[in-house]
Amino acid sequence: MAEGGPRLTAAFPPPPPFWKHFTPENLEKLEQIKKESTKSKEEYRKKKWTPAELQALKVPPELRFLIPPEAPKSGTYSVFGEPQSISTTLPSLKEQGIEQLYPSPPATDAGKEEPSAPPLNHAYYLLKISKSLLLNFLEFVGILSVAPEQFEPKLEDLRNLFINAHHLLNLYRPHQARESLILMMEEQLDRTREEIREMDRLKDRIEQLLEQLKIDGADAFAASQVATEEKPKPVELDDKTVEEARQLWALVNEDEDRPR
Repeated sequence: MAEGGPRLTAAFPPPPPFWKHFTPENLEKLEQIKKESTKSKEEYRKKKWTPAELQALKVPPELRFLIPPEAPKSGTYSVFGEPQSISTTLPSLKEQGIEQLYPSPPATDAGKEEPSAPPLNHAYYLLKISKSLLLNFLEFVGILSVAPEQFEPKLEDLRNLFINAHHLLNLYRPHQARESLILMMEEQLDRTREEIREMDRLKDRIEQLLEQLKIDGADAFAASQVATEEKPKPVELDDKTVEEARQLWALVNEDEDRPR
């Protein structure tokens, strides 16, 4: 969009006009330029292009739209008409010009919380805000029934209560992310331990079967040495041993086919 032109304020604006440049022909041209900029086919196949390297390529103007820009590191962007900050730090309500309805933890001159200060009881203040929301909603309904033209101040109170409740909940996001990561890693560790136990059980069964085969082979060899006058007969295993061997190989094949 040209500077000084009208800004998109619609909740669902149409796609930008440069989407028309994303054609199979243009994509093929861009891949050909990338291939020509490398020294060999092997290098082209293994190369992982960064946005800066793609921006440095000499391409026609119509192919410039196919090269993604570098990710911004600061500033804001708009989502459904609302500005959003790129920074992951949660801004305070004071910075947003909104009245804060719950106390802030005591802080030092450096802006850090006092180690000896009691933690903020978020659940207590969330409950108070929820009760205030119910009360203000009843008052809002009463105002609409008596003097509808005076609804705006009470609507602003409701909005402020919702924003404070939402901000309190957002304070738990880092804790939620840590707990989700811990749970994910514990589940992965449990799966790995179960696979190790299954491998140990399979190893024990293989050792037992090999030991049984060794004993049966020794018995058959001793019997063949006693009956020297008779023609040696092939070693025959009992049906139980053969069936255990079949089940064992089936288990081994099933373990190999299992996705990792």
